[in-house]
Amino acid sequence: MMPSSLNQIITQIVYILPALLVSVTFHELAHGYVAYKLGDPTAKKMGRLTLNPIKHLDPMGTAMLIFFRFGWAKPVPYNPNYFKNRKQGTFLVAVAG
Repeated sequence: MMPSSLNQIITQIVYILPALLVSVTFHELAHGYVAYKLGDPTAKKMGRLTLNPIKHLDPMGTAMLIFFRFGWAKPVPYNPNYFKNRKQGTFLVAVAG
């Protein structure tokens, strides 16, 4: 029989990690997609308009998330100079995720 702490770690990996991969991927993809639709090709040129979670994960942020329940993803780059209205475009990209 496994100790409860090891059991908890395995449970986290099996159940929580896949959900986190999906949510982080869609979250970052949404930022890039909105920026792209507003005229900014930066995310597309960098290969960040993808459902591949590896492109969106920050190694340190992912490790922190697993062990300390606080983490982060790689932010999708965008250039507000491509937007017709910089303030509005930046706002829309921010709230998209």
